[in-house]
Amino acid sequence: MTTPPPQGQNPFAQGQQPYGQPEGGNPYAQQATQGQPGVPPQPSPYIGAPAPAPQQPRRGVKQYLRIGGFIVAAIVVAGGWWASQDDAQSAAVGDCMQRGSTDDNNPDLEVVKCSDAKAQYKVLAKIEGSFTSLTADKKCSEEASDFQYAYTETGGDKSFLLCLKDK
Repeated sequence: MTTPPPQGQNPFAQGQQPYGQPEGGNPYAQQATQGQPGVPPQPSPYIGAPAPAPQQPRRGVKQYLRIGGFIVAAIVVAGGWWASQDDAQSAAVGDCMQRGSTDDNNPDLEVVKCSDAKAQYKVLAKIEGSFTSLTADKKCSEEASDFQYAYTETGGDKSFLLCLKDK
């Protein structure tokens, strides 16, 4: 008769660890999991899988207000530039004007209300076309006999003549 092997020994093992058990360790010890201190992160089981995209930060109210402020500022600047482009070109007979510059070559005429204290001149006639200083005076005397000043502006198809007098 044969005797059974002592408890905990396997006569067929010949010094090998049982299948699936770690060497030299307690097979029942708790295994470390990812995220615990001292445990390196494990690679993705899907080789070549793209990493998840990071969340885009949400825009706050301050950022929208800042963008809106830039837009409003751009509109104000553009509107002011457009409005001051050429008041003389928008002038009509009967309008009053003020001189914005002391330069005789570029007086920077601006349309103002006739009741305004800044009003210096009154438009007696506006004539489309290109004129020299000699032809402008002649044309103004034909259109408005009591004129005092002739203002010409030449700019391609937007050339014109204003016949003005002191207000």
